[in-house]
Amino acid sequence: MFISNAVSLKTLILTFWCVLSFSVDDSMCTEAEDDRVERPALVPSLFPLRPPTLYFSTANERVQLLPWEQRKLLKWKMSSVTPNVVKQTIARSHFRATKKSDDWLGCWGHHMKSPGFKAIHEYQKLNHFPGSFQIGRKDRLWRNLSKMQARFGKREFSFFPRSFVLPQDLKLLKKAWEDGGGRQKWIIKPPASARGIGIQVIHKWSQMPRKRPLLVQKYLHKPYLISGNKFDLRIYVYVTSYDPLRVYIFSDGLVRFASCKYSSSMKSLSNKFMHLTNYSVNKKNSEYQTNSDHKACQGHKWALKALWQYLSAKGINTTQIWEMIKDMVIKTIIASDPYVNMLVKANVRSPYSCHELFGFDIMLDENLKPWVLEVNISPSLHSNTALDVSIKGQMIRDVLNLAGFVVPRREEMRPAACGSTSSSTSSLCGGVWERSRPELSADEKVKRAFYLSQRFADQLFSSVLDVLTPDDVNVLAEAEDELSRRGEFERVFPSPASSRYLRFFEHPRYLNILLSQWEQKHWQNRSQGVSLLRNLCQKGVHLGHLSDTAHRVSSAAGSISSLVSCTINMFKFVTLLSLCNSGHLQPILGALGTTQTAIPLRQTGEEGIQNPTHAQLFISVSFPASVKLPSPLSVACWCPRVPGPPRRTTSRIARFTRSPPASPTSA
Repeated sequence: MFISNAVSLKTLILTFWCVLSFSVDDSMCTEAEDDRVERPALVPSLFPLRPPTLYFSTANERVQLLPWEQRKLLKWKMSSVTPNVVKQTIARSHFRATKKSDDWLGCWGHHMKSPGFKAIHEYQKLNHFPGSFQIGRKDRLWRNLSKMQARFGKREFSFFPRSFVLPQDLKLLKKAWEDGGGRQKWIIKPPASARGIGIQVIHKWSQMPRKRPLLVQKYLHKPYLISGNKFDLRIYVYVTSYDPLRVYIFSDGLVRFASCKYSSSMKSLSNKFMHLTNYSVNKKNSEYQTNSDHKACQGHKWALKALWQYLSAKGINTTQIWEMIKDMVIKTIIASDPYVNMLVKANVRSPYSCHELFGFDIMLDENLKPWVLEVNISPSLHSNTALDVSIKGQMIRDVLNLAGFVVPRREEMRPAACGSTSSSTSSLCGGVWERSRPELSADEKVKRAFYLSQRFADQLFSSVLDVLTPDDVNVLAEAEDELSRRGEFERVFPSPASSRYLRFFEHPRYLNILLSQWEQKHWQNRSQGVSLLRNLCQKGVHLGHLSDTAHRVSSAAGSISSLVSCTINMFKFVTLLSLCNSGHLQPILGALGTTQTAIPLRQTGEEGIQNPTHAQLFISVSFPASVKLPSPLSVACWCPRVPGPPRRTTSRIARFTRSPPASPTSA
């Protein structure tokens, strides 16, 4: 009975809060609210025939009300972990809380197992990606970064401490321990804990726990100190999409100090207030000093911008530190790319439905080199002081604006959720725009396959913008729209320099190539690029309305696809082109000849593509009956659109089978 009463009381309190926070009647506006700057409820797209997005305001702004038929769709699924700063921000945009599982537009909640994402509708957004624990768990983060280090070397991946995962790496750790001598320090962490729980600094092998999973890291025993205290940085990183990858970093953050002055003495290792910087640990120290001023360098918590000012006053190049941090962030996110993209494709109906805020914990050593300590997939958003409110409030507002919430069309939602929504909802939502990208045309598949077969050919990649297909235009317009809503975030990928990171992807991705090239071309004159896309969207190119052939690869003069036609009588061969283990099409293009052009074949001793996956593309290719086909087959591809003279590249085909017809046929 007591339990039942407790549950009823909890339900009553939640219901009261929902009514108090969300059911705002127009007549209840106060004079203070009238003094706020009024903002439209919707942010129009930069481009015609693309939908507007919902506007999320700061505390000193008032958002206009949508018509009731649209406003009744603004429902937010509440979770036990939804932070107050999120509740307050969505309430200002007139969202209402809901307990139902099928009629909400947004949710800020727990991470869940990948199959659970299948239940998310195309018009809904959850603040996680499936598989993000590959960097969110301490042991997975180390495994993935160490794999990148083994592949690309310490010059590119030397920003994390040497680590061991127990019990698997116990023997390796024992050897490293013995080789390092008796004066070294190690820090042990449970692989999936937070808030400093279970963390210890040790220096004796006998102190090592044996019966539970652990991450053991070399302790950074020479940190950069301020006033004798150790500190770390909480950097907020926001990912709106994994394919294409779009990564933002917030311009401000938190600097969290240990509340006791640092000592390297072995006798001090048990003092958590000295060696741990977690706020949840240090707030328990009677000597902990709070700080409510985001501009002040005082107390045991500062704003990141205040730290930069403090260091700059000492003559330190903070821009260089910030660039190093951005480099680490990009590489760490890329380390999770193959896992997240695989799980998104398997479990998520629409890429619209996922976005994620990460909290990177970074420490500066005595030489001001930044080190990644861990990545949080649910960073704390508790706002206990004015400093927290100032930073986290602005950040969450910018996150939700970047997320690009769109009021759904009537046909997208379940009938019960829409009721008698009029056709104005469809107009408000951008009409014919689709959240899920339509099936790629054969033209688009050909273009993508060609560029994916060119490994890091920067000169060739520049031609990817020569002929923009409908999906190209759609992706570029989406990226430009999103960038215009960034607030205090900075987009670090794609960027004018992001091409250098393409080689770090386990699987090359066409859309990353496209956006990187777009940034290189238009970052200095973005209005020119926006104007180009605006004209294309006005014609409906992004919707597949191709009134002319300028955006069909197969019809563009001198384009790649024009080289793959065969028009002479030949025996037909069916060439099976498999996807390699990277998950992408290996070469499918070749100048296979016309009535005037010989078929460029040559003998090769190279091995065919290894480890084909289940995904396959079948293409019919015809050759003269007199041609003796080598195995494996090499096909030359001429690409006249590359700057300079035509270049001949050679690509391999995995294997082929001959299906001779009864008589010669026309290709």
